Amino acid sequence: MPNSTIAATDHISPFDNIENEILAKAKNIRLLVLDVDGVLSDGKLYFSNSGEEIKAFHSLDGHGIKMLQKAGVEVAIITGRTSHIVAKRSESLGIKHLIQGREDKLNALDELLAKSPLEYSQVAHMGDDYPDLPLIRRVGLGLSTNNAHHIVKQQSHWCSQRNGGEGAVREACDMLMHAQNSFDHALQDYL
Repeated sequence: MPNSTIAATDHISPFDNIENEILAKAKNIRLLVLDVDGVLSDGKLYFSNSGEEIKAFHSLDGHGIKMLQKAGVEVAIITGRTSHIVAKRSESLGIKHLIQGREDKLNALDELLAKSPLEYSQVAHMGDDYPDLPLIRRVGLGLSTNNAHHIVKQQSHWCSQRNGGEGAVREACDMLMHAQNSFDHALQDYL
């Protein structure tokens, strides 16, 4: 039987080996911007016989997003495709900033930040392919998935161990909360 008095700090963190420079950047993040295909989903495009698009999202990612928002970090989605499914998922997670159908993701982020007091140094972006590179190279913390294109991984500050659509976003959320010393508090609700 598990010990009900275990403290959140008793766990071994997979983030203990992250470079201090990355943790310092992560500490300042107030907005996490996510791509969809290849980040929130596995990157495969599924279509029914009637042409309807189908996507699968990982529940670990969803819960990580909710925990991160509760810890005070906003989440936004900027994606090149437009999908009713993404709008529904975004709404169910309480994501207030959803920008779809924008291949010019840097311009989309510029427009979002123009309405916000945040600066680029307070933004992290997680992507997997070339359209994400302008954001990854411009924001304070560039993140990529394990299955991202190798050039995207090279340009990122940090890369998840998991693939997109398989918990990569959860890893990023946990890493940000760890860097901001809010992870143990968020975990306490479950211990």
